Amino acid sequence: MTRHVWMIILIKCVFEEFCLMNLNLTEVLLADGVVITKEVPIELDELAYGFGTFPITEKEPAKITVRKDEMNFLNIHGSAAITAAVPCDRCLEDVPVTIRLDFDERVPADGAETAGAAGADADGVFDEESAFDKEYYIQGYNLDVDKLIFGEALLNWPSQVLCKEDCRGLCPVCGQNLNHGECGCDRNLLDPRMAKVLDVFSKLKKEV
Repeated sequence: MTRHVWMIILIKCVFEEFCLMNLNLTEVLLADGVVITKEVPIELDELAYGFGTFPITEKEPAKITVRKDEMNFLNIHGSAAITAAVPCDRCLEDVPVTIRLDFDERVPADGAETAGAAGADADGVFDEESAFDKEYYIQGYNLDVDKLIFGEALLNWPSQVLCKEDCRGLCPVCGQNLNHGECGCDRNLLDPRMAKVLDVFSKLKKEV
């Protein structure tokens, strides 16, 4: 097989991989009245935010509908679901947390064609701050589905994650997970900050 043929195969594979996680918006942008509805696989393997990195253990394809309205805005409607391993807020053990996403976004069609690289750095790393910019997930004539899901998951992040409602957390002395049993530590020890306050009171009493 010639080098030319290998190059064609390589380019085809790269293009197909790019299309897997991107939704082509050319028809919608260039023609009036066109509506596209597609199911697009989510390629994200983790959610990396400033407050932690969370592996994605399960994911459902994103169902997305895009149309351009009479005001020249792209209306992006869809749904998706991902399950990530998130540490319990008390005991720190991983908990499977399912985040169901229902999104309805409106992006200027005029800006969609020129929007692009602002959403990622030179290494393609997702930018948490840019995720709130609605043009962040538009790459030329394509909708970057992974970036859309990355931003929507951040907006829908749970305020608290517990492995169970009565999670006992960690022992503040030795760090053992108290859900697995008692450790025998004396957890009634006085907070060092309060000990200093009591020392002051003791001195005052002696002086009186």
